[in-house]
Amino acid sequence: MSTIGYIVGSISSTSINRKLAKALAAVAPEGTTLVEIPIADLGFYTPDADADYPAEATAFKEAIADVDGVIIVTPEYSRSIPGVLKNALDWASRPWGQGSFAGKPTAIIGTSGGAISTAAAQQHLKAILSHMDAPVLGQPEGYVQNKPGLFGENGEVSDEGTVAFLQSYLAAFETLIARYVPAAELVNA
Repeated sequence: MSTIGYIVGSISSTSINRKLAKALAAVAPEGTTLVEIPIADLGFYTPDADADYPAEATAFKEAIADVDGVIIVTPEYSRSIPGVLKNALDWASRPWGQGSFAGKPTAIIGTSGGAISTAAAQQHLKAILSHMDAPVLGQPEGYVQNKPGLFGENGEVSDEGTVAFLQSYLAAFETLIARYVPAAELVNA
């Protein structure tokens, strides 16, 4: 069916959002593969690098190009997205006219202990992705309230309602992905 990349917007070794990403991979339907697109090795973005892109940033952009869609799993830091995630998106959007997210189906999800989860961060992220011309999954919105023991280290989910939600979330994203046929396939049709 499809290969979906995921970006975890935290580089913390104990990230609950990384656990959420593993849970998504664990509940993915047969034929759907989720692969991580890591951001930890990206240096700070500067326009000075546009003329000679570093290998890590080139690999990051290639990883985005190689998947059918991208899920961004974001925590919320100070009512917005983490700096490391914004930095990664800046690398993906450059050099000018070579943005990796233009036309790339994208979804946003996140978890935190609060009742509104990562709602504020996700709204900021939607604004950024809109500027980057990414078609973003509108519904269902992915606000997952984390409670102790909800996610295991290897993708286990203790609550069946959360499992059902994650499965329906992936199904909706698959529908969005199906709407965006790569231009190469249209030319060869």
